[in-house]
Amino acid sequence: MWYYGKTVRYVSSYASSKNCHAIINDVPGMTGWLSIKPTSTDGVTNVISILTAAVASGRGVNVEITANTITGVYMS
Repeated sequence: MWYYGKTVRYVSSYASSKNCHAIINDVPGMTGWLSIKPTSTDGVTNVISILTAAVASGRGVNVEITANTITGVYMS
């Protein structure tokens, strides 16, 4: 399901790990860290780049969340 105009609170990623997470504010029924699922050949790099840019710039994101996992994102 897509959620629009949400604020990214925190992003956690490590260069040597495939375990990446983010906290997105005001998503109904979801609190805490959401894992980021690799959906492309470069793993989670594109999603992490967009989420960290949103935190740095204070911009909102449109985010797709399936089973408490972030599967897609773009700037709103």
